[in-house]
Amino acid sequence: MRRNRLMTAALVAPLLISLGVGGSGSAATPSSGYTVLIETGASRTAAIAAVQAAGGVLFRENPAAGTLTVTAPKTGFIEQVTASAAVFGAARDFTIEENTKPDPAEQTPAATAAQPVTEVPTVKEPLEEKQWGFNMVRGDLAREKQLGDPRVYVGVLDSGIDGSHPDLSGRLDRSLSRNFTRDVPSVDGPCEVASCVDPADVDDDGHGTHVAGIIAAGHNKFGMAGVAPNITLVSLRATQDSGYAFLQPVIDALTYGADVGIDVINMSFFIDPWRYNCAASPNDTPEHQIEQRTIVAAYQRALDYAHSKGVTLVSSLGNNHDDLGKPRTDTTSPAFPPNGEYQRPIDNATCSKVPTELDHVLGVSALGPSRAKSNRSDYGVEQIDLSAPGGFLKDFWGTPWYEHRENRILSTYSRSSSLAQGFIDANGDITPLGDANNMLKHCVATTCAYYRYLDGTSMAAPHASATAALTVSQYGKPDPAHPGTLTLSPTSVERVLKVTADKTACPEPRTVSYEHLGLPAEYNATCEGDLYFNGFYGHGVVNAFAAVTRGSASLSENN
Repeated sequence: MRRNRLMTAALVAPLLISLGVGGSGSAATPSSGYTVLIETGASRTAAIAAVQAAGGVLFRENPAAGTLTVTAPKTGFIEQVTASAAVFGAARDFTIEENTKPDPAEQTPAATAAQPVTEVPTVKEPLEEKQWGFNMVRGDLAREKQLGDPRVYVGVLDSGIDGSHPDLSGRLDRSLSRNFTRDVPSVDGPCEVASCVDPADVDDDGHGTHVAGIIAAGHNKFGMAGVAPNITLVSLRATQDSGYAFLQPVIDALTYGADVGIDVINMSFFIDPWRYNCAASPNDTPEHQIEQRTIVAAYQRALDYAHSKGVTLVSSLGNNHDDLGKPRTDTTSPAFPPNGEYQRPIDNATCSKVPTELDHVLGVSALGPSRAKSNRSDYGVEQIDLSAPGGFLKDFWGTPWYEHRENRILSTYSRSSSLAQGFIDANGDITPLGDANNMLKHCVATTCAYYRYLDGTSMAAPHASATAALTVSQYGKPDPAHPGTLTLSPTSVERVLKVTADKTACPEPRTVSYEHLGLPAEYNATCEGDLYFNGFYGHGVVNAFAAVTRGSASLSENN
């Protein structure tokens, strides 16, 4: 089952510590996985003792985030372990089964890459004319000043990156890339490898490869143009083949990325199973309330850690057409296990969409080619930071371009995902299903690759992440903590992106109706704010050229 959520070789990840600590006799056959968050200032030993007393078996831990990954009885564990003063809370981890072993080293053979262009390109990429988003953020001008520096690392925290794609293989650092999750056959389908831990340079969902292409598809005269084509990509694979994003793999990916010196991490997802994580929604059980409080607190710890290590954190705002300061009733949670959803009133003061509503995260809304806010994009002055092209299928109403697939964002797509979803056949030709799902096959001589038109805030965020990477490339300094790399504080990067963004006023009238597009009134959106900051565009539309040519004016001497 696939669910599109549109939204160094010698270095061993220190956060994956297999401990083999046994629990009580009741835990001889644990049936569920959990993330346990140690209370701030509490003893790790006391927290482990609480896990054991509740029938849990410690599988591994993440010291940076203060989490323990455990297996324990399916019922009663969360409330029992949380009764300990050493434990903040616990949440289910659907990716862990007994005897699972992390396997971060497995990789596919390196592909032959199209050669990158290091000088200023004088010829457009073959598919560039289809990339209106690239031009909207002025990638066409930015490359004349800054192509990106290979010493700048961007982590794509997603479903993986197809390392065999000619537009990406030359940009992907396989030695740093890791897979932090595992396939769950009942959710993701049969495992492709015996360990169920796929290589980090394989993408069986396609989403991560699409995001990666927007950021750094090589200017190599093969296919499309990435906004920051000469930076280095790192695959932080943490979401499922089915599209789900669960807490512990994402936390592990964040803290690992911070430890190895990644400069920018793109997060185009929300954490399952809750659309909004609420401290005490009245319709939630006590166990569900504990779980949601744990998700918020644990994720925030990981974000704090990454921010403190110099990582700029970028997230998609979301695709639920919500004003995030005035959220509607949630009818889609919990999204996992399937068919368990119920109505939940959302209190803005005590509920958060994770990660976009947490501290240190730049939230990005999605625009169509006319610069109109996408009907699906979340918005609102409380959470938005920036806007960027993400696609709007129903843009240009009343013209031949209405509902044209090119109103979406074209980017790289993985071959394995295309095969699995039936988008291409065994010969590599696009099927009728693939054509209906906006696939494109592009060949140069005997080398072929795949691309797909998609839309959502998942596509908007990487335009901002790429611009952040160009900013570090242009203004960063050598990083003493990670020799051979550059660094620039996330506060400085954020300042440059916001100051140099194209200021865009709210539309008139301020309330935009989408009912003429056949959508219900709940999609109607009101833009609050002024030219310099508002709920549709934030501080403005990301401008890569302005960031690399005018950004120095917004930087302090200390950076």
